[in-house]
Amino acid sequence: MTTVWRRFSARQAGTDEPEALYEGVPDHLDPFLRNWLMSTLSRAELGTMLALQLRLPSRFTTSGHGVAVVLADEADADLLLDAIDATLFLLPKSEVFGFGFSGFLEQLETVLTDGGSAFRIADDGRSLERRVDETVRDAVLLAGNSAASAPAGSASEHLRDAWQAVYGRTPNPPAAYSLAIKAVEAAAHAVLEPNNAKSTLGTMIRNLRDAPQNFRVAIDGPSEGDPTPVIGMLQMLWQGQTSRHGGQTPTRPETKEAAEMAVHLAATLVQWFTAGAVTRRT
Repeated sequence: MTTVWRRFSARQAGTDEPEALYEGVPDHLDPFLRNWLMSTLSRAELGTMLALQLRLPSRFTTSGHGVAVVLADEADADLLLDAIDATLFLLPKSEVFGFGFSGFLEQLETVLTDGGSAFRIADDGRSLERRVDETVRDAVLLAGNSAASAPAGSASEHLRDAWQAVYGRTPNPPAAYSLAIKAVEAAAHAVLEPNNAKSTLGTMIRNLRDAPQNFRVAIDGPSEGDPTPVIGMLQMLWQGQTSRHGGQTPTRPETKEAAEMAVHLAATLVQWFTAGAVTRRT
């Protein structure tokens, strides 16, 4: 049974490629997003708070028509998306005039999904994020859940924040990369250096590299759990962040592509360390 609608013309032509996602605010989505924003701001009475959060110029607040109306009428595409993102952050998670928090989210997610937007609502309902393949997103979510149920410090929170930093409405690749490293440090600490309160990913790698015989991975292969592949993954993550420290040579901020790779690499490592795939030999 078909679960995703495809254009009749595309089916007739035998075209299998899915439609590309739309960046920004395309014309066909524009009126629906503006209507959602105006309706939500009016019903939840968030106009003043939103104006302050977005630092809106006075013409948005002194026209006599209300912030919601002026924003819906005059905001350009970037401001419209910023306003929607901020509204999600400000929405109370309680019922507003007979309309629950989930109702606001369902309305917006339907518009974004059915309209083919490149953005979706984040899992916590508090922001917009870039739409990513669900299988990939679920893998990162699984790693976060595994970390939350293990002695892994703040690994789950760091991984969640790294995801938002790289796929959120306003990506921050250096922050995402840094948070990815912190997530792995928190997840690997109990396995690699449980007695070193000042451990970093660098000291953990050195400890693992100097005594690989003390550790094993779940896939035996020809070397009975040799952790060498894990060492390589950890080194790639650690050495790829050049903006970590200042020095005589120039540093370069991590690119979005590098940060995305770092977050997905971190999710795999967090999952392995917290699910028992990398352990200390006894």
